[in-house]
Amino acid sequence: SRWEPGTRSLLQDGSARDGKGFSAYFTKLSRGRREVEKPPRSSADPPAAEDISADDIFVAVKTTKKFHQSRLNLLLDTWISRNMHQTYVFTDGEDEELKRKIGSHAINTNCSAAHSRQALSCKMAVEYDKFIESGKKWFCHVDDDNYVNVRTLVKHLSQYPHTQDMYIGKPSLDRPIEATERLGDNKMKPVNFWFATGGAGFCVSRGLALKMSPWASGGHFMNTAEKIRLPDDCTVGYIIESVLGVPLTRSSLFHSHLENLQQVSRSEIHKQITLSYGMFENKSNIINLKGAFPVEEDPSRFRSVHCLLYPDTPWCPPGVAF
Repeated sequence: SRWEPGTRSLLQDGSARDGKGFSAYFTKLSRGRREVEKPPRSSADPPAAEDISADDIFVAVKTTKKFHQSRLNLLLDTWISRNMHQTYVFTDGEDEELKRKIGSHAINTNCSAAHSRQALSCKMAVEYDKFIESGKKWFCHVDDDNYVNVRTLVKHLSQYPHTQDMYIGKPSLDRPIEATERLGDNKMKPVNFWFATGGAGFCVSRGLALKMSPWASGGHFMNTAEKIRLPDDCTVGYIIESVLGVPLTRSSLFHSHLENLQQVSRSEIHKQITLSYGMFENKSNIINLKGAFPVEEDPSRFRSVHCLLYPDTPWCPPGVAF
């Protein structure tokens, strides 16, 4: 299995080492979610703070060349097909077919294809620099097993001015992660902070991203990651929460495969920002949706989700009852 951000975090603090595995994690996550993701006071949408469009968002998809066929093509056929101008794919190998499909938005980071802490941080460093270069208002990172509902993402981000310090996402732990910061001269300092798991996706406002520059731009991100010996998503949280003192704004609309995706109801799918899929204990962890395609043809459920959200898609069967 892949060394996912949430999994890495669990292993880092030891909570998945005790043999209880993800069954205990799901229980803990449900309890933590009830505590930290209280429903909004009003069912009405909050007023927009800023009028933004999809073109104001830089969506970075992290992948690796060996998953171009099995994972990336699914995203290109579904949500990316409607958001080509906003989406940038960060990978670790040349792919002429991918370049033909998305042109300069296919970015070979020249990072290692290993799923190591250093390789992941290398890709995140390139994502950050490309976002700053783009001049866009919001940086949103997702993995290659995420479906992004860009319409909902735009609506959600419009609640916050991009010039303010905003870090939005969902933690994979029910408490802050604990780490050791290396200060040099063999001195060490314990630090703890919340971070948004990259497996569910997260967003950072331009105002905050610019403040991250001394620790994130150029080669600095890699150096920062090595100071705390944690992967890319944790390092982003460290810079924002621990160094800059900006708290994570939690959102229950981002979803990773480290949570029970069956709990997302069909009637709520259109309100979510990211969805995912995966395997837990040899069981498929997917959105429960009868949808346009049987599970055998659409094991991730992303095609069925896409046809629910965009029934006018040419390859969606007409008149499907969801």
